[in-house]
Amino acid sequence: MIGLDVGEAETEAFWREFLRGLRARGLQGVRLCVSDCHEGLKAAIGQVLGCPWQRCTVHFLRNMLGHCAKAQQPMISAAIRGIFAAGSPEEARERLAEVVERLEPTAPKVAQLLLDAETELLAFYAFPREHWSKLRSTNPLERVNREIGRRTDVVGIFPNDAALIRLAGAMLIEQTDEWLVARRYLSQESLSGLVDRDDHIHKHEIKEVPALSAA
Repeated sequence: MIGLDVGEAETEAFWREFLRGLRARGLQGVRLCVSDCHEGLKAAIGQVLGCPWQRCTVHFLRNMLGHCAKAQQPMISAAIRGIFAAGSPEEARERLAEVVERLEPTAPKVAQLLLDAETELLAFYAFPREHWSKLRSTNPLERVNREIGRRTDVVGIFPNDAALIRLAGAMLIEQTDEWLVARRYLSQESLSGLVDRDDHIHKHEIKEVPALSAA
């Protein structure tokens, strides 16, 4: 955990200030940003970080199930999950095209949304295979957010932002210590492989994933 803040709303201005604060503290070399599809956050990522963006596939799938009949949901869920289980970016794109074609007659809105989101849904394929399952969703962060919500609900009303940050910050320090000592999200070996890869290979892979534009 490298940062937290409190805002009145999740506006583009709020996220832009937050990300600039991280950069001012030394954040650099961001290869990929993973988040849900919040337009303000997405715009801020483009303006401040200028890196490729991965849309959370779990949030996307959940949203798609809201655009189809209940009877269609198991089929659509399985089809979309199959895209993210592909063994290569080429196979993933082929599967996505097949799913879009299959859904166009019965669930045209889902088919169009899936086609429009292709680049942002498959960005994780530009990184080492060992990282794929960890880069395609924000699930770990969602679990932390739920725990923050549970603890803050007990308090109810905070006198000011600083009080809320103290409580949430204490919890996040606990989480950070646990991950540093007892758990590891990405193995040291796979991270070393990512850093040490030949520059030519790295540039070739990243070119396949358009970066959001930085201001």
